[in-house]
Amino acid sequence: MKLFPTFCMTDKRSDSFKLAVQQTDGDACVGVNNSCCSKRNPDTCFMRMVRKIGREFLTSEMDRRYYADHYTCCPPPLFIICVTLLELGFFAYYAVMSGEVTTTGPVPIDNVFIYRPDKRIELWRFLFYMVLHAGWIHLLFNLMVQLLVGLPLEMVHGSLRISLIYFAGVLAGSLGTSVFDKDVYLVGASGGVYALLAAHLANILLNYSEMELGIIRLLGILIIASADVGFAVWGRYAAEEDGQPVAYVAHLTGALAGLTIGLLVLKNFEEKLYDQIVWWVSLGVYAACTIFAVFWNIFYI
Repeated sequence: MKLFPTFCMTDKRSDSFKLAVQQTDGDACVGVNNSCCSKRNPDTCFMRMVRKIGREFLTSEMDRRYYADHYTCCPPPLFIICVTLLELGFFAYYAVMSGEVTTTGPVPIDNVFIYRPDKRIELWRFLFYMVLHAGWIHLLFNLMVQLLVGLPLEMVHGSLRISLIYFAGVLAGSLGTSVFDKDVYLVGASGGVYALLAAHLANILLNYSEMELGIIRLLGILIIASADVGFAVWGRYAAEEDGQPVAYVAHLTGALAGLTIGLLVLKNFEEKLYDQIVWWVSLGVYAACTIFAVFWNIFYI
């Protein structure tokens, strides 16, 4: 029987995972209960999709094999789909009500969900501003990133973990804006979207040498994110003459939240001492920033 080179695996590995490491495709199952072996047809569309996602979002061959052997799409990745439909529905509703759709609107300034610095006492605005968007370009970018990055991440790491990252980014977006860009209104899910991007980007940064086209993928994400942030910065200051500007700080603070919370909650198939140190540092950074922003909003007049 052909074997992979010897790997140092912790006791946290399950028997089925260790068996997947030791086997190549088509090898017989020995040494462990045969029921743990995958009997799925590797040539189905579903299995090809699962292997593709494993190659794109997991860095080691061991983790890819484990994921391909165990993923069943049960429960299905519904969080990103539901959030996307919700945001699209809100935009369509206000577009119909206003009778127009532009690159910068419609933005319902008096909406009960929009984050406004003069209504910070209404706490729900710190989260629910995410359902509103400033124009179809803003909406299209966020929905594309959610589906292309968020959906595969949810398939790999589960709905609970991805929802925590997403809402942490949304909350960080509004809290960061309330501290660093105090006079603007805030709409859009960019905080959550950039949290997803940052969580995936951190994985690429740490493992780009082991990933297929790692350098190209890293540069691609950086270029797209930089262009979007640049557009948001331009819109922030160019819009001052036309009315209430929309903040860009949410992009940056959402990304910081995604980086820290991603390191906290995303699955780690083989935990090392270094990972435990990063876990505690990430927890400290996110907790300190969040507590500071909360107290700022409480005591700032």
